[in-house]
Amino acid sequence: MGQAVIAAIAAAPALKLVGAVERAGHAGVGTPLGHGLTVCTNPSALAVASDVLIDFTTPAALDANLDAACDGHAAILVGTTGLEPRHHAALDRAARDIAVLQTANTSLGIAVLARLVADAAAALPDWDIEVLDLHHRDKRDAPSGTALLLGEAAARARGVTLDRRGGPREGAGAIGFAALRGGSAAGDHMVLLAGDGERIELHHRAETREVFAAGVVRAAAWLAGRPAGRYTMADVLAR
Repeated sequence: MGQAVIAAIAAAPALKLVGAVERAGHAGVGTPLGHGLTVCTNPSALAVASDVLIDFTTPAALDANLDAACDGHAAILVGTTGLEPRHHAALDRAARDIAVLQTANTSLGIAVLARLVADAAAALPDWDIEVLDLHHRDKRDAPSGTALLLGEAAARARGVTLDRRGGPREGAGAIGFAALRGGSAAGDHMVLLAGDGERIELHHRAETREVFAAGVVRAAAWLAGRPAGRYTMADVLAR
């Protein structure tokens, strides 16, 4: 994702890359980025020179990146998945001081799919919902962050709390998940709404990681200069 985002920024007239960060000891540290830039290990130094930090790392790195963004008064776009409640609490704290856009998926198509899922879930409250995700064999979190995003969109539309990660179904209108891992799939997501005698299937397929990078470019350009607060890709689409 880092390489895809760097390439997308380079191709975007409205954006300028001011640097990239890797953890200390990573083989990529020192890699030339062009225009005299190299991959460094200090996010704080970049935040001072940036309008927006873009975080595709690991949950363990999030706190340091949020601190850097707050100290440098830069907005931050967080695409890291596998976040726990304590990470969201940290995002909430940072959002008091800076603009924070956190999403499990930066694809514009997924943002539209979440809107469609919410509309369908609200209109059909007694229909069962299953969210299926297929990713490459090395994907660690299951269900994926995107699958949870879609399930949460359905739950919010129905005014219920998302509390199921699979297992036996409990009554009509439950929301469940199924995760498949294999090959090199960049990301397939299907939301199945099943009623008695009929069903709806809403499907999104990411064919390359470039679709996520394209969403990052649009979201970063939108986020720059925004007031402090929490934002989502839905806000970017709303313009």
